[in-house]
Amino acid sequence: MFGALVALTISASAVLAMGVGLRILIDEGLGGSDLQQLNRALLYMVGMVVLLAIGTYSRFYLVSLLGERVVADIRRAVYNRIVRLSPGFFETTKTGEILSRLTTDTTLLQSVIGSQVSSALRNLLMLLGGIVMLLITSPKLTALVLLLVPVVVLPILFLGRRVRRLSRLSQDRVADIGGHVEETLNAVHTVQAFGHEAIEGERFGRRVEAAFAIALRRVRVRALLTACVILFVFAGVAGVLWVGGYDMLGGRITGGTLTAFLFYAVVVAGSVGSLSEVYGDLQHAAGAAERLAELLRTDSMVETPARPLPLPEPARGAVALQEVTFHYPSRPDDAALEDYTLDVAPGERVALVGPSGAGKTTVFNLLLRFYDPDRGVVRVDEVDVREALPDRVRARFGLVPQDPVVFAADAWDNIRYGRPDADDTAVRAAAEAAGAAAFLDSLPDGFSTFLGEKGLRLSGGQKQRIAIARAVLRDPVILLLDEATSALDAESEQAVQAALETLMAGRTTIVIAHRLATVLRADRIVVMDRGRVVAVGRHEQLMEQGGLYARLARLQFGTAAGDEAGDETADETADEAAGAVRS
Repeated sequence: MFGALVALTISASAVLAMGVGLRILIDEGLGGSDLQQLNRALLYMVGMVVLLAIGTYSRFYLVSLLGERVVADIRRAVYNRIVRLSPGFFETTKTGEILSRLTTDTTLLQSVIGSQVSSALRNLLMLLGGIVMLLITSPKLTALVLLLVPVVVLPILFLGRRVRRLSRLSQDRVADIGGHVEETLNAVHTVQAFGHEAIEGERFGRRVEAAFAIALRRVRVRALLTACVILFVFAGVAGVLWVGGYDMLGGRITGGTLTAFLFYAVVVAGSVGSLSEVYGDLQHAAGAAERLAELLRTDSMVETPARPLPLPEPARGAVALQEVTFHYPSRPDDAALEDYTLDVAPGERVALVGPSGAGKTTVFNLLLRFYDPDRGVVRVDEVDVREALPDRVRARFGLVPQDPVVFAADAWDNIRYGRPDADDTAVRAAAEAAGAAAFLDSLPDGFSTFLGEKGLRLSGGQKQRIAIARAVLRDPVILLLDEATSALDAESEQAVQAALETLMAGRTTIVIAHRLATVLRADRIVVMDRGRVVAVGRHEQLMEQGGLYARLARLQFGTAAGDEAGDETADETADEAAGAVRS
């Protein structure tokens, strides 16, 4: 910044010094008979031009470097804030809008900081320096120039505020476009399957036209701002020239003095005109800066305690939810959990069963502290999770979701996501334990093969085994399985189930189950409905009690004798899993 200011001062001074050179050139060089004086005047002008070139280069380079650095820091700060926000924030904010702020808005700031701010400072120096030189050259004419300042400044202030407001609206409409594109591209198979290409095109077109209409209004106001400034400034210069011409003809000033004054007047006028354009750009950037500042000011719904409690070591793997009531921010009137209590002992295998919307996934979200309960307490190893650091709490869990996430990278990076400091040997061992090593080795470049965006090069079962390998590598004390086999065919399910049996050994495990055949070997089955626990027991006990679990079992096993079919299925599942583990 210091170097840029020095270069800025040098280049502005070089321009202003040219006015002195013009006066000497006309009065003493062209107006006299001394050839040496003409040569010295021309040499002086050439020297100022060289100085201007050097100063301009240094200013442009240093200010551009500063702009790139500032914007890079802003992007990092915004991204680091976003990834730490709780999932509740993303319930009401579109991903496309966030991407727009992180890319479009920061690019706009980059342009303004890297070039417009430099231009603004340069023109401000030229304006101030030009006014000083005008005073030195002709106080009388300068007084006429200064009378024009309010006429020029008022439209800048009035129209500039409108530019800022319209710029904010324009950026919001661009964010709407980004959100629509992100949503439809992520669901492109559904769009095409239902023949909605034309419909989505029309919807997108309406959003584009809305953004265009706002942008057009902004451009119109900015154009009016620039036109007003140019009109008033150069009309004023013409008036000053008229007065100065009378003084020169009357012998009160020389031709060189009038020329120098006109040069400074043009410099001042040009600076004011440029400042008005830059002011419009700055107001445009201010709208983008406000949107970025909103993200930076957004606090996570999950607060980090000022004095966090440490979790006990070694980890035991005990979890408890005690009389928990919770509402999602996007559904404040519907309780996802209500007076919910669950205790899981270290090493215990518990299955959560119930219809969709019963609150099973919500239990996982609270254990991982994606949200805090409205009432009640969530404990991990007897410590209230609200009193511990969120990352320390989450470090005790390993999650295998129903829809596994595979990043656009190779298998090494995807599995190593479970423990970033793991070496290749540990990654391969985790893949072998998850039953993923064989198919990964068969890929063109083995583990180094790019798996495609969202793992498009893998089948559903292969993605699940990548997710299981990630959890194996993490080596958590508590395992959360969100129905990891529900979307698989029979062969893939058997392979994944075998990998899960290996993973669950010796760990506290909580399983969300939509398919009852996957939970028959659980130590306890917790039946949930509408955010409450309605029954607890093993499969045989729950079948004898009847109720919701028995009804779900009969629907899935497809026979009235649900208990017998359930026992038979339990034996078959156990035999298959045991055989797969042994093999």
